[in-house]
Parts: sequence; C-alpha cells; structure tokens
Amino acid sequence: MSDEPEKKAAHEQPLVHMELLVSNLLRGGVLVSLAFIVVGTIVTFVNHPEYARSSAELQRLTQPGAAVYTSIGQTASGMLAIHGQAIVAAGLLLLIATPVIRVGVSAVAFLWEGDKTYAAICFVVLFLLLVSFFLGKAE
Repeated sequence: MSDEPEKKAAHEQPLVHMELLVSNLLRGGVLVSLAFIVVGTIVTFVNHPEYARSSAELQRLTQPGAAVYTSIGQTASGMLAIHGQAIVAAGLLLLIATPVIRVGVSAVAFLWEGDKTYAAICFVVLFLLLVSFFLGKAE
C-alpha cells in the first residue's frame, strides 16, 4: 500500500512539469511582446521626434487606419529597417500568437499524457484559431 503514493507522485511529476512549461510560455510570451512594444515605441519617437512635439503629428500616427504593417512580410521588412512601428507590430503579433502556441503545447501535452479527449479538443480549437487567422480580413 505504501507504493500507491509513490506511483501517484511519479505520475503527477510530468503533469506539474507541463503546467510549469505552459505558464512559463505564457509569461515569457507576454514579457517578450511587451519588450518589443516598448522598444518599438522608443524607436518610433527617436526616429520621429515631431510626434512628441506636435499633437497633429501624433494624431496622424494614432488615427484609425494609420497602420502601415498589415502582413508578416511587411513587418519583418520593417523590423530589418529598424522601423519602430514594425517592431511594435511584431510585439502585437507575438502577443496574439502566445495563447495560440499555448493551445498547441497543451494539445501535445495532453496527447503525451494519453488524454486523447482533451488533446482532440485542443487540436480542434487550434485548428479553428489558425483557420480564423488565415480567413480573417483586416479592413
């Protein structure tokens, strides 16, 4: 009977490891995203000091439809050119991608643990998220 608690503890060890992995993934994704957004904002104001001096220029930057980077390719090109708005856009993309990655990691973790029902649910949710990204339309 003393074997029972040891078996339970051995079974719970991978579960705790996966929970830590998922929580660290979420925390890390948010922190890296925040870093990109802060750095991108600083780069934007360093490259365009008129945004800080003129409310009209700042309004032009922040008005709806002023987004320059509407694709991952444009964002990558802008980042290579060290455009602050592209760095901010990359941070926002990372912020959006973080929970999607979490769903994928959870699906694999459930599959690894042998919980096929929750793995299937996670894979369906992941599929729906990915389809919505590819079929979504920015206006």
